[in-house]
Amino acid sequence: MTKRERFYNAVARKKVDRAVYDLYGCPQTMIMTQKTVNEIKRLLEIEGEYRGDGFVDERILEKLDTDTRMTGAFPVPKSENQKVIGGKYFNEWGMGERHFPLQNMDLDDIKKFPFPRASDIERDIFERCRLHAKKLYENTDYAVVAQHPCYGVFELGCWMFSYDDFLYRLAAEPETVHWFFEKILEYQKDVIKLYYGALGGYIDCTTSGDDFGTQHGLFMSVKMFEELVAPYMKERVRYTKTFTKAFFQHHTCGSVFDLIPSLIGCGVDILNPIQPNAHNMEPERLKAEYGGDITFWGGIDTQDLLVNGFEADIRREVGRILDIFGTDGGYILSPAHCIQDDVPPANVIAVYM
Repeated sequence: MTKRERFYNAVARKKVDRAVYDLYGCPQTMIMTQKTVNEIKRLLEIEGEYRGDGFVDERILEKLDTDTRMTGAFPVPKSENQKVIGGKYFNEWGMGERHFPLQNMDLDDIKKFPFPRASDIERDIFERCRLHAKKLYENTDYAVVAQHPCYGVFELGCWMFSYDDFLYRLAAEPETVHWFFEKILEYQKDVIKLYYGALGGYIDCTTSGDDFGTQHGLFMSVKMFEELVAPYMKERVRYTKTFTKAFFQHHTCGSVFDLIPSLIGCGVDILNPIQPNAHNMEPERLKAEYGGDITFWGGIDTQDLLVNGFEADIRREVGRILDIFGTDGGYILSPAHCIQDDVPPANVIAVYM
């Protein structure tokens, strides 16, 4: 079974010879510090400078026998919002450190805000994405995973209005929320057309990210999600799939057990990152309730286990999770989020070896 075949079988919840292994194959399983990368290389006896075009030293992924490779980019348009004031940077959406550009604005003023436009993205980035994805797809048997090219509607609202302000508006000003989500969906679709129009034929999976949960529960009720968020997310997924046959993975941290049917209804094929310490997110519960309907990606705890555990603890937990999900597909093995500098490099290796 090739790595790509293994990935397809796993996502389709068919028999696999072993679990799909992922590290650095999507934006939520990256290694965040070069120091950790260097120490992993030392432990794996990898010498010399890496001169490839991957997102991380390809030799690490080969040693760990991972099945996925990341491609694509997060294209940033030119925008009048981009500036540096008093040593603080403001991005294309006008967001900066402790600065929420739409906070406390009324709808008339929100409509005057200079939102970014996909037409202001330099076009050569899409050609570079196409060529990198094509190279991976045609010359390797890895599952090629495209990172998402735009923010999710809910998280962008929280960042532009502030969490307090935006959560209030979900309950009290749905007309403002709907206008904002329509505006962001318009931008998303303009980017999607350019991005997946370029690389859509050379990928096996793509991603999106929008956090709907805290450690203990949802940011909103399921009913509110269905009314305010789901229509826009569903349209984003549908429109993406007109440009590619790739599976659609969605990343949401936190306790989102009750939201899984809604995510499936939006067209999501794979749920990431599966925080096992979050409320109701135990692998046993997920497998029993939704194992026949969606694939799970992640599940190896990065909050406690990988930070504080010993290698033997990690191997034991990996074995337990693999036993839960079995060999009938429906699972991709990876850390439950990116590897921060508090994770001992040997513990990263222990997940796979």
